[in-house]
Amino acid sequence: MSEKEKMLSGEMYNPLNPELVAERHQCRSLFQEINKLTEDEKKQRFKLFYKLIPNAGKNLWIEPPFYCDYGYNIIAGDNVFMNFNCCILDVAPVNIGNHCMFGPNVQIYTATHPLEAKTRNSGREFAKPITIGKNVWIGGHAVICPGVTIGDNVVIGAGAIVTKSFPDNVFIAGNPAKIVKEIDNS
Repeated sequence: MSEKEKMLSGEMYNPLNPELVAERHQCRSLFQEINKLTEDEKKQRFKLFYKLIPNAGKNLWIEPPFYCDYGYNIIAGDNVFMNFNCCILDVAPVNIGNHCMFGPNVQIYTATHPLEAKTRNSGREFAKPITIGKNVWIGGHAVICPGVTIGDNVVIGAGAIVTKSFPDNVFIAGNPAKIVKEIDNS
């Protein structure tokens, strides 16, 4: 199994593998180009975002700067908005449903490392996929940790640290995030 195949399947892999380093470099070059474009160059920015995130639906809107590891592991539905300074470490798939809004500085991390120092010091790592349902609003400075699934119609408060999965129709906030209240979406 290649290092990329290990990475995508959630197994321990070597992130310094030349193929993966080259893919991250290509991704960084592209988002750096996007992040330099002016407001007068919005059409070009939109084209490049769809090149960076080829698995995005209609009406993807991202305010730069934006950062990610690979881009191809981000699967975004229709009408997704990401505000300034979003960072998605898409070592594993990040599935984002339709009609999602991210506040500024939202961080989404699929990448993780072993807890045991000896194994962690080997330089190998692994990742856990993240799923964000449809109609989700993520407040500014929220962090979504590896392996989390967020249900549909969820609101995540600003600054929340989401370390576990949550069901549909809830408002969550805090560090670690917990359910503050249920939302009536009937």
